[in-house]
This record gives sequence, C-alpha cells and structure tokens, in this order.
Amino acid sequence: MSTHDNTPAVVDQTTHDRFPNPGMPPHRPRRADVDERASRRAALQVVIFFTLSALGSIAFLVAYYVIDPELKGTIIGIGEINLFHAALGVTMAMSLLGIGLGAVHWAKTLMPDEEVAEDRHPPAASDEDKAAVAQQLSHGWRSSQLNRRTAILGSAGGALGLFALPLIVPVAAGLGPRPRGELYRTHWQDGLRLMIDPSGAPIRAADVTQGSVFHVMPEGWVGHQAFEEHGAEEAMISKSKDQVILVRLDPSIIKSQKQRDWGVDGIVAYSKVCTHVGCPVALYEQNTHHLLCPCHQSTFDMTDDCKVIFGPAKRPLPQLPITVDDEGYLVAADDFREPVGPSFFERERPGLLMGDDA
Repeated sequence: MSTHDNTPAVVDQTTHDRFPNPGMPPHRPRRADVDERASRRAALQVVIFFTLSALGSIAFLVAYYVIDPELKGTIIGIGEINLFHAALGVTMAMSLLGIGLGAVHWAKTLMPDEEVAEDRHPPAASDEDKAAVAQQLSHGWRSSQLNRRTAILGSAGGALGLFALPLIVPVAAGLGPRPRGELYRTHWQDGLRLMIDPSGAPIRAADVTQGSVFHVMPEGWVGHQAFEEHGAEEAMISKSKDQVILVRLDPSIIKSQKQRDWGVDGIVAYSKVCTHVGCPVALYEQNTHHLLCPCHQSTFDMTDDCKVIFGPAKRPLPQLPITVDDEGYLVAADDFREPVGPSFFERERPGLLMGDDA
C-alpha cells in the first residue's frame, strides 16, 4: 500500500540570491553605426521608401479622378475586374507599403537599438532627473540622426502628409455637392391640392369634420403616380420631406393668430417630419390635441402652433399655409416658410431662410 505526503514543500527564500544578475547582453554595433557610408546608404534607402509612399498617394488621386469608375479589364489568372478599383487598391497599397518599409528600415538601421533597464523611482522627479530626461531626449534626437539626415525628416513628413489625401478626398468628394436651397424647399407650392396618402384623393374642406385626421401629400407626388412620373429616387425624397398631417380643430381653442391665418376654419396642416431626428409624427390624441412622435416621444401641442411640450425636440413643427380653391378643395397657399425636419448648420442663415440659392 502506497502513501502520499501532502505536506507542502518549503521553498528556500535564499535560493534567488544564488544566481547573480546577468545584466544586459553586450551591444553589437550595426554596420551603419560604424560605417558612415553604410549610414548614408541606409538613410537614402529610407528616403526612397518614403518617396515611394508619396508617389503612391499622388497616383491614387490621379487614378480617382482620371479612370472611369465603370472601366473593366481582364487580368490573366484572375479574370475580369474593375480597373478603377484595382488602380485604387494598388496605389493605396503602394502608399502604405512605402511608409511601412521606410519606418521599419529607419528603426532597424539608424535609430538607437541599445537595451536599457530603468530601476523604479519615486513618482516625483527631482531636478536632476528632469535634467537627465532632457539630456536623454536630446541624445535620442541626435542619435536618430534627424539633425543630420534632414532628407529623412522631410520625406517622412511628405509621405505621411500625402497619405492623408487618399483618405480625405474620396470621403469629401463622395459627400456630393454642398446642399443649397433643396434643404429649404419641398414640393409644396401655391395651388397644389392636398391629396390623401396613399389613395391620392383630393379633400374638400366641407368633408373634414372636427377631430378628423388626414395624412396628405402634394398633388402629383402621391403613391404610384410619384414613382411613375418622377422616378423612385425623387419619389422617396418627396416622401421624406413633403408629408403633412391635416387636422380640424375647434377654432376657439386655437391660441396662435398665425395658426388661424394659415388654416381654413380650424383646419390646420403641419409637417409630419419630427424636428428631433426626422421620424414621422403620426399619432394624434383627439382629447388633448397633442401630436406624438413614436420614436422618442416628442410631443407637440396642435392648439398652440405645434410647440414642443415634451421630449427631445427643440423646435415646433412647421405649419403649411393652406386655403380653398374654387371647387372647395383644400390647396396649399405656399411652400413651408422654414425648413422642415431636424436642425442643421446654417439653417438660420439670412438669404437662405426662404430657400434662395444665394
């Protein structure tokens, strides 16, 4: 029968003292450390790599603007490819590779490579330590040979500076032209009938009973008609900014004179695009006369020009001026007098408030 001794082993704490600290391995000078010609050659190679990167960045920009994005080509072993994308990929790789090779070669051949061990010291540095750090930084600057190899510093700065352009230019160009009046105008205009969405039926003022709600779009921009006449893109743009909610209120509870003047016998029309982040404000509470945005619960008081009474929205919903035509149908009296939807830069810029292109 075997037995096991479970008694924990006792470690002799003096064992660690039996092995002397080996210290740092001896430094082996590189060829560039002892041979000035080798040092100059290494510096030239670093400059070449950084210059290669700069040329790659410039080639990227040239390819971006010169090559047709739809140009196709065939490469043996790969097949048909888009030459525009291939050119952008090759030039971007050239730009990255040049920076990487230049930095690595610089570090391996010219930068200091001695191992240094630093003992722990109190967090508060003495004046002597500060002076020593400054001396070490000065020594590092000199030993990196940047004070002598200004071509490396210039080529590295040029490569890194130009490398930012392929990242910035496509993003900036892809944003499209600067928005102008299209942020201030919708498709509503004087005389356009209010059409029920999505049926496309016009609305007589006499048919709008108190408390009733209609979701309307401008004439010619409703349902399939908008897609067929204007195309899918324009139809979707119209849907995103032209949508309006129409409600008939008791004129006696309307607090704003402007609200009465822009309505018809208590019938008022407001943009459905929430002024917070643009969700459709489509929930109407008949008892409180509140409009509720379902996304973030912004609440607007329809009796007080759709001012915000709760939630993150900061601006009232814009009112659409309406009137009645000769046949008794509700029509727009004008476009909105302010931009619909969330706020944006330059929203209050004079001269653009009414949608000018100036």
